[in-house]
Parts: sequence; C-alpha cells; structure tokens
Amino acid sequence: MASMLTRLVCLAIVCLALGATIPKTQAEVTCNQVVSNLTPCISYVVYGGAKVPSQCCNGIRNLYNLAPTKPDRQAACNCIKNGVRNSGFTYSKFNLNLAASLPKKCGVNIPYQISPDTDCSRVQ
Repeated sequence: MASMLTRLVCLAIVCLALGATIPKTQAEVTCNQVVSNLTPCISYVVYGGAKVPSQCCNGIRNLYNLAPTKPDRQAACNCIKNGVRNSGFTYSKFNLNLAASLPKKCGVNIPYQISPDTDCSRVQ
C-alpha cells in the first residue's frame, strides 16, 4: 500500500514538472490587470503634464513584466484597444500621442505601438 502511494506521489511530481516545462499558448495577463496597472496613467493621457506620474510608470513596468509571452502581449494590446474604444471618451491626436509616448518616457521598450490602429494579432 505504501509502495502504491509512493508511486502516485512520484507520478504527480513528474506530471507537475512536465507541466511546468510545456510552453504556454494562452495569455495569462487579464484585462483587469491591464486596467489596474494603467489606471494611474489616465489623467496624464487626458490632461497631459510636464512629467509622467511615477505610479503610471510603475504600472507600465509591472504590466510589461506581466506580459512576457507573445499571447500575453497580444492580450494586453487587445485590452488597451478595447478600453480606449469603450471608454466613452473621444481621444484627440494629443491624447493618443501622449499614450503612445508613455512606454518610452517610462523607460520601457514594448514591441508595439500604443494606438487604436495597432493590429494586436501582429504583436510579437
């Protein structure tokens, strides 16, 4: 009986270890995480300012770290686009330029442009 239990425990450990090495194909970053991390940036994107708020840059860096895979980056991109589209706010070129400049101003190099025109399916 103890031998069977030992084998089951070993099998479970092997399955967990193998599961950890299987590449993830589904995004794990959620729109709630995207919104939560980018909320501190809203006032800057809407009104501008001399300096990007540190909480905004912290959120951008955190979101960058939450999206290490292509599916995560594509999911984050889609969340941003849907958030802009469904916000009820009409964004001017001024607002869109401020949003697009945020990653660079915060020292984060993201592999896509923040824009309503970005094709998120092409994000690497």
